[in-house]
Amino acid sequence: MNKIVRRHFPAERLPKDLRDEIGDGRHVTITIEIEEELGPQKTAEKDWFSRYERLRRSTFHSLEEVNEHVRAMRDEWDDRER
Repeated sequence: MNKIVRRHFPAERLPKDLRDEIGDGRHVTITIEIEEELGPQKTAEKDWFSRYERLRRSTFHSLEEVNEHVRAMRDEWDDRER
């Protein structure tokens, strides 16, 4: 990934929409990061994983709930081994 940084850049030289937010007479630091283009392979991988994103979401609301779930699974496996 390529990155361009300009320090003490005059706000007057920014595009109008950015100038309106910042105001004239100031200096800013600009950081521009060039995004990588997704090729056909990366796009396909992204689409494949996004189909299963709902399965990765956690249903636990706290660490204690996670610990309770793990304990219950351990107990279940212990019962199966007996």
